[in-house]
Amino acid sequence: MRILLSNDDGYLAPGLKSLKQVAERFATDVVVVAPDRDRSGASNSLTLRNPLRVTEVSTNFYYLDGTPTDCVHVALTGMLADHELPDMVLAGINSGANMGDDVLYSGTVAAATEGRFLGLPAIAFSMVDMRGSGAPGGHQIKHFDTGEWAVENVLTRLQSRALEPDTILNVNIPDVPLDQIKGFAATRLGHRHKSEPVVKAQDPAGREIYWVGPAGAEQDAGPDTDFYAVKNLLVSVTPLQIDLTRHNAITDIETWLQKTGG
Repeated sequence: MRILLSNDDGYLAPGLKSLKQVAERFATDVVVVAPDRDRSGASNSLTLRNPLRVTEVSTNFYYLDGTPTDCVHVALTGMLADHELPDMVLAGINSGANMGDDVLYSGTVAAATEGRFLGLPAIAFSMVDMRGSGAPGGHQIKHFDTGEWAVENVLTRLQSRALEPDTILNVNIPDVPLDQIKGFAATRLGHRHKSEPVVKAQDPAGREIYWVGPAGAEQDAGPDTDFYAVKNLLVSVTPLQIDLTRHNAITDIETWLQKTGG
């Protein structure tokens, strides 16, 4: 098996190091292509107006001056030779949660999504700071060993049943000692309340600046959600899909178009 790794915390992130250590136990080849710096919140953005440069750090380990999506896209569509192409994409281990509405902004999930766009099964792994209400970012993650255990557990399961090529799994791991983890749970994405307002300030020149405020509190966090699972010290595994179409509304929109047509 060949595995491509990426993340959104940058190529020096401790979570990427942990992910690589585990992946190397399962794969014949592991290639890392990660951003040159922290690109959290980059979502599925591609760099279209500037060239992208790849720098080799060591054998099969590279950083790229672009987004997580750029990293996976470049690796799979031109950087790697045909005989080097991976069988799957792993992203993470992210330092912070990627649950609920956060997946829309997550560069970690975006890296996995790009792998899926290009025909490969993909998994995003994130550590959830239990002191910060499960919001992205926050305190420094302490228990990457727990994250490594979760990654190893998932990859072991793949040996008996592989993922379909159209699969994206979003895995969120409580940042607690391993002996406190109570198992795994298949979940759906929860939802948050409206985000907190931006923080308004001034730069040294007196110009107004804005900092994006914190994520909203959990709103939909019932027993089948990722929020609930992690809060109860379970590793949350959420299958994601790319199709954003609201299929059950198509008929209503068709009727609306007919009735409002000129």
